Amino acid sequence: MRHAWRIDDGRQTLVLTASNQRLPQVVYWGATLPADEDLETMHAAAIIDVTGGMLDENPDLSISPEATRSFPGQPGLIVRDTDGTPLLPKFCFESAEQNGTLELTYVDEGNGLTLVFHFACDHDTRIITCQTTLNATRPVHLHWLAAPVLPGPQQSDEMIDVSGRWCGEFQLSRTAWAPGMRYRENRTGRTGHEHFPGLIVPCRGATNTEGEVYAFHYGWSGGHKMIAEELQDGRRQIQWGHAARMETEAATQFKTAPLYIAYSDRGMNGCAVAFQRHLRDRIITWPKPDAPRPVHYNCWEAVYFDHKLHVLQDIADRAAALGAERFVLDDGWFGNRDDDTRSLSDWEVDPRKYPDGLTPLIQHVHKQGMTFGIWFEPEMINEDSDIHRAHPDWALGSEDQTLGRQQKALNMALPEVRDFLYSRMSAILRDNDIDYIKWDHNRVLPMPDAAQTRGSYALIDRLRTDFPHVEIETCASGGGRIDFGILQRTQRVWLSDSNDALERLRIQHDAALFLPLSVTGSHVGPRHCHTSGRTLDISFRAWVAAQRHMGFEMDPRELTEHETAVLTEVTSWWKHHRDWLQTADILRLDSADPAVIAEQQLARDKDRFVVFAGKAATSAQIAPRPLRLTALDPDATYRVRLINRDTAPTLSRGATALKDKALDLSGTYLMRSGLVLPWSFPERMWVLEGEKL
Repeated sequence: MRHAWRIDDGRQTLVLTASNQRLPQVVYWGATLPADEDLETMHAAAIIDVTGGMLDENPDLSISPEATRSFPGQPGLIVRDTDGTPLLPKFCFESAEQNGTLELTYVDEGNGLTLVFHFACDHDTRIITCQTTLNATRPVHLHWLAAPVLPGPQQSDEMIDVSGRWCGEFQLSRTAWAPGMRYRENRTGRTGHEHFPGLIVPCRGATNTEGEVYAFHYGWSGGHKMIAEELQDGRRQIQWGHAARMETEAATQFKTAPLYIAYSDRGMNGCAVAFQRHLRDRIITWPKPDAPRPVHYNCWEAVYFDHKLHVLQDIADRAAALGAERFVLDDGWFGNRDDDTRSLSDWEVDPRKYPDGLTPLIQHVHKQGMTFGIWFEPEMINEDSDIHRAHPDWALGSEDQTLGRQQKALNMALPEVRDFLYSRMSAILRDNDIDYIKWDHNRVLPMPDAAQTRGSYALIDRLRTDFPHVEIETCASGGGRIDFGILQRTQRVWLSDSNDALERLRIQHDAALFLPLSVTGSHVGPRHCHTSGRTLDISFRAWVAAQRHMGFEMDPRELTEHETAVLTEVTSWWKHHRDWLQTADILRLDSADPAVIAEQQLARDKDRFVVFAGKAATSAQIAPRPLRLTALDPDATYRVRLINRDTAPTLSRGATALKDKALDLSGTYLMRSGLVLPWSFPERMWVLEGEKL
């Protein structure tokens, strides 16, 4: 007896088959199969041989591998009974429902356990969403529950996962497949700089623009675990779930977060575009769906904690003159917050700094044509705060725990904590005309706890229900909480606390494997960056910010006349093009020169594009190598022009055609030969516009 199911989204097919009553295994995941493909034959074709030193039959690499069926690798479920006794489940088929989505139910009657697997595909974004639910007849203790387990491709030599640090997020880490296990677990209690929950598995020879690639993202904002294991027989499995032992209480139901998967035969860009579109078009809920993304100004690096009304009003005037449309008041407006050691959780306006409340500043900002936003760090508390003195028991963890940034975390699992935070935050939102929150999270938790994440979700959901017009940015010391779980509730990410344009050039480039322009905040920082010590040219800083949701985060009083002119011009360019840029696909280009980090943003109708070619270092060769474009109509003609040719340095002395005129070239030429750019110094950016004729 066989069971077989297939899932298709127009680009990829996922086939699951099962023998008798056993859990199914994925026997095919890849390019779309013919509609009449025989799935039973495919099941037989996928069976591997048996030889010496093996069992008489290979245990299934199922969507939840079972130790009790002699599976030799990591199981998909580790669970204990109410009294702590380890259980060895053995699941059998109960039911299947397929009507747009696929839901499979398997039961272990002896242990009183049920596993439900859910699969949904999106024909527009090309993403398949997978999720596992465990139900029990009595409270049980969960150690590990994997989302539906997928096989790793045999044609891959390596995997690419994502590490990082503060001011250095989204670093791609390549690891060769080998017998054994690549085990990565984030136990910080938030998504983490250290291990973003994403994995890319390129097949041999794949690049940004060509070849087969498989990709995964686990949409959860707490600790998570990834297993990529190669068994002795050569098979490979990939598991995702919450970090082990995150569920501290026994319960009758546990769920994984959604696991988002994508296959591409168009290189890493195929998976990247699928994630970008799915996040922007399916997961984000926009307070004003038809409104353009506003140019953003944040005052943090201008004033830090030193808030003076007349200074902030002057800064607001200057920001508006540059083109800003939103003004965000950052940390320092509440309690007795003169530095980062005090007052977190005392969410009331500081009368010393704002004797008349926030109204005079908000009214001034509105007169300049800007909306107003404000900073909160709701999940955190300082010991030096009125609330900690009144409720020390609200803090998560032990009294003698190591502090982070002089602060503790509040226990978000407690309803009274969430009620308190809601009352304080809703009062600020109700009494002031605020349409934006920068929601920060500046320390790791003392221990991972899934209830903490669910509590944070509940608070955000409650505020969004009551204040649906308010947009929320997720920030956690920069990029420490970026995932599709938090982005179901927020609309913008602060990608990194680094406003160093050179560092952000690389961070943005790698984050584009998962994130679109519309959610990715990128700000023009100060001339001298306080996190790197580097001094960068205004043109480079402005164009790097223009690659994403553009904003400023520096003191505009420091700008020279020349810098003001350049920043105003680039901001005007971004505002002129943002209507199509905010729905464009970000395509990473395969640069022949490793010193050049380049991308192409292609409109959804593919009739226009912009190329950003950033010079991150000194090239090994003298002259620039041609830069190939991608995803164009090979038979069409495109007019390409270099829009910032006036920034060519005097050392660029040749007659490069783009320095003088627009070029009309075929898609084939642009993709197979490429464009020859003028020479430039490092830490500079060339920007090209293209339109289909």
